[in-house]
Amino acid sequence: MKIVTANRLSDGRVVYLAENSVWSADIAAARELDGETAQAALSDARQKIREFADVYVIDAENGAPAGRTAFRETIRSAGPTVRPDLGKQAGSL
Repeated sequence: MKIVTANRLSDGRVVYLAENSVWSADIAAARELDGETAQAALSDARQKIREFADVYVIDAENGAPAGRTAFRETIRSAGPTVRPDLGKQAGSL
């Protein structure tokens, strides 16, 4: 299964494509898609260049990143690793 992810340009947040083509900052809300559906969703999201940057598909298992991308996506969704007093982990976003 696959998850479509991007960065929202309005605030820089990592977002995931959820049900009904809504974007969510919560990876647990991400919609798992099969290969063809994920590619179609990716194409649609890339058309919204004024809303999202760095749109891509990641492998997923049970609503979470899987395989080699899991570590990168865990860091990406949590915020910066060099300053624990900033970002989502500090509760400031």
